[in-house]
Amino acid sequence: MPIVPRTMLVVLLLLSAAVNSSGQSPTDSLTELYRKRANKAARYSAILPGAGQVYNRKYWKVPIVVAGFATLYYVAEFNNDYYQDFKQAYFYRTDGDQNTTDNYPSLTSDDLRVRKDYYRRNRDLCYILMGGFYVLNIVDAYVDAQLKDFDVSDKLSLKVQPGLYLTPQTPVSGLKLTFCLH
Repeated sequence: MPIVPRTMLVVLLLLSAAVNSSGQSPTDSLTELYRKRANKAARYSAILPGAGQVYNRKYWKVPIVVAGFATLYYVAEFNNDYYQDFKQAYFYRTDGDQNTTDNYPSLTSDDLRVRKDYYRRNRDLCYILMGGFYVLNIVDAYVDAQLKDFDVSDKLSLKVQPGLYLTPQTPVSGLKLTFCLH
């Protein structure tokens, strides 16, 4: 059996087990409260980026969200200004009118077209990244609200130790991961 269908089969089995286990137990009021809180945080972040982080009381994330959007907006506007400039210069160069002034006499028409396409592509990439950052902002608020009461005390630990395993042919060295619940 190829590796990809086998992996998909395992993922589907795990998902169906998760759905079945969550469907068998009645939802308690605390779980419902966490779900509502997470949905509210995601909604706030969707309406105003960073508002979900404020709702979750993670105030230190708000400047990161604002700086991310401001930076992407600035870079998009920078690229858009140059795109408009080279687009206009390319239009003037190819319109056939001898009375228009050429702002870039040292560049060929192909150079103008390449620069115009370069700045347009970078501007469009910034808009796509802004959309991705917007979605990431919403996901961060939702996950942070879901994990707000997650236990991260010293009672939970993960130990990483070197290990030596004896096989019939030769000893094998490796890492041993031990998850401890105290």
